[in-house]
Amino acid sequence: MIGRTFNSRYQITERIGIGGMAEVYQAQDKVLGRMVAVKVMLPQYASDPAFTQRFKQEAAAAANLQSPYIVNIYDWGQDKGTYYIVMEYVRGSDLKTAINERGIINQRKSAEIASQVCQALSVAHGLDIVHRDIKPQNIMVQPDGNVKVMDFGIARAKNSVMSKTSTVLGTAHYISPEQAQGKDLTAASDIYSLGVVLYESVTGQLPFDGPDAVSVALKQVNDLPLPPGDINPDVDPDLEAIIMKAMQKDPNARFATAKDMRLALNDYLAGRPVNLPASFADAQTELLGAVPPIDTGAVTTVIPPAGGLHTNPANSGPLGGSGGTSTMDMPKKSSKKGIAVVIAVIAALAVIGGIAFALIGGGGGGDSERIVVPDVANKPLEVAVATLEEEGFAIGTIEEVPNKTVEAGNVISTDPSANTKQDRGTAVNLKVSKGEDESNELIDVPDLTNKTASEARKALEDAGLKPKEGKAENSDDVEKDRVARQDPTGGTQVEEGSTVTYYLSLGKKQEKVPNVIGQTLDSGAKILNDAGFLVGNYDNPTYVESDQPYNTILAQDPVAGSDLGKNGSVNVTLSRGPKPTSYGVYVNASGGGSVTTSSSAVDEGGSVTVTIVPDAGYVVSSATGVDGVASNGGTYTISNVQGDVSINVTFQQVQPTTPDTNTDTDSGTGTGTTTNPSEPTSPDTSSPDSEQVAAQSDAGSATAMS
Repeated sequence: MIGRTFNSRYQITERIGIGGMAEVYQAQDKVLGRMVAVKVMLPQYASDPAFTQRFKQEAAAAANLQSPYIVNIYDWGQDKGTYYIVMEYVRGSDLKTAINERGIINQRKSAEIASQVCQALSVAHGLDIVHRDIKPQNIMVQPDGNVKVMDFGIARAKNSVMSKTSTVLGTAHYISPEQAQGKDLTAASDIYSLGVVLYESVTGQLPFDGPDAVSVALKQVNDLPLPPGDINPDVDPDLEAIIMKAMQKDPNARFATAKDMRLALNDYLAGRPVNLPASFADAQTELLGAVPPIDTGAVTTVIPPAGGLHTNPANSGPLGGSGGTSTMDMPKKSSKKGIAVVIAVIAALAVIGGIAFALIGGGGGGDSERIVVPDVANKPLEVAVATLEEEGFAIGTIEEVPNKTVEAGNVISTDPSANTKQDRGTAVNLKVSKGEDESNELIDVPDLTNKTASEARKALEDAGLKPKEGKAENSDDVEKDRVARQDPTGGTQVEEGSTVTYYLSLGKKQEKVPNVIGQTLDSGAKILNDAGFLVGNYDNPTYVESDQPYNTILAQDPVAGSDLGKNGSVNVTLSRGPKPTSYGVYVNASGGGSVTTSSSAVDEGGSVTVTIVPDAGYVVSSATGVDGVASNGGTYTISNVQGDVSINVTFQQVQPTTPDTNTDTDSGTGTGTTTNPSEPTSPDTSSPDSEQVAAQSDAGSATAMS
């Protein structure tokens, strides 16, 4: 498939992945000069009318979905029996990969991701389209932190005949109970699946697992999930309540719409009270065996039984909980005072600002702009947050740690570090001082930048700290196998025995070089620029003669498909066009003079210069092949040559004149004076006529005619 071009437009460059009925490839759109993803139906299904109908329906349904959080569908078609769909190429990683690599995703980040997925589902559900396959593998997290929901491969419009089949589709770990039973699905099914995704993100575990899909599906129908907080005690009770509501067995007990779920998530992120619909209490009573709801006169609350809905009296990280009042009557979390309260408020506002920044497009696209992280060390937290957001960054986690040198409430360090280049929209984590903790001795974290792994471990152990090696990452500034960054950063004060994580460099991020052969210089340069590369010899390209049109790219170095670091250079060879016909320049000069030309041959349409120089005493009497020649010669240009050039020039000698010796001053009187032939003759200053001169010369005497 690699190298194949569909309908003379989409050239396949590499395979991205494979699903149940299709493969996905990266491809180059030769018409618009952009990278796209092409989903190609597997050959074994291409001859099945039911599958081809389903494939077409996917394209038609998804093409109508317009949202910044949904992968765009550009085109679809058939080429030599192969069905394909062309869609937006999304850079980034799917959420499942992130969960597998990290175990647990920061709960605020998880809530942000789920909120954006809700936004995408609201668009789909508004068109009566149920996704049916919401799972972390279908949620792409882009470099700017925004998500794209993809693969409406089993999406169905609610009024579709195909949606009435009893086939159970989707992945067993994420399907709703009604989907596991083959019932008709509504938008509530997608909400349940999103609840499972959110559950897995904050706990690192699936709510239900088993040896096979059937056993997992049965658990979806019959078993109750452990509350997320029983697995991860740091899960905020408000977020836990949102997850458990989304995962109710009864579709009517879940959020009524994806919009309702998004509003609850946004309330949690903003630190506002999470007011869940009253039906939640009834559903929790049934789900957890709680006592009936008690009317407090304000909101409906439930007293959970022992071992029921999880309550977490501890703070969820440095920010505590959501900052709001849960609709569940749970034990109150210990309140934070002083700087902790300020941090929570600032953090909540920062999250709101980050969401707004993403919604207005500040996060950029797949190829994000690289900007420098400002140095906000020793600045008050509110100033640091404002500075980072003004520069184009989002705010990640805010951790309060003891520090005896940085004033309480001021920023100690950032991750990524100050003065490093990062993609616009990157989330910056902050460590904030809570002042000196007299109960423990604080030590300085050594700077590990550019150290090898063994050097980093030794430096940390010598300082009384525990080394931990994180997942290696790409770095534009640090060579491979040396420390690119660390957390906490060098110079930060921490308690003795604290863990410091260091991240080794993989070197510059390697990308596949796209194919630009056949493109013009400018269109090829745009393709390379969009992929993160430069044309190394753009201002001075190599030209060779060929039968391709002028400025067509004939070759590239490195070749297409090669790995190359970001901003790497690709040199191109261009066509000068076919070699022009060459004509001869021929000269024939006779007489006294010379004729020279600038070349003995000239290309068709070119020009040649002719220089004609008569000898002394000669003039040009005739010339062919060049126009406007003066008798005394000169330099002439023959332009737009269309054939052999033949130049013929004839020179003629000029007859010299003899000076007159006649001194007659009055020829009209008949009397003249002649010179003695034996004496010198002085030239006559008069103007004798030529006949006289001739006669005098012929006679050989000095006798004047009278």
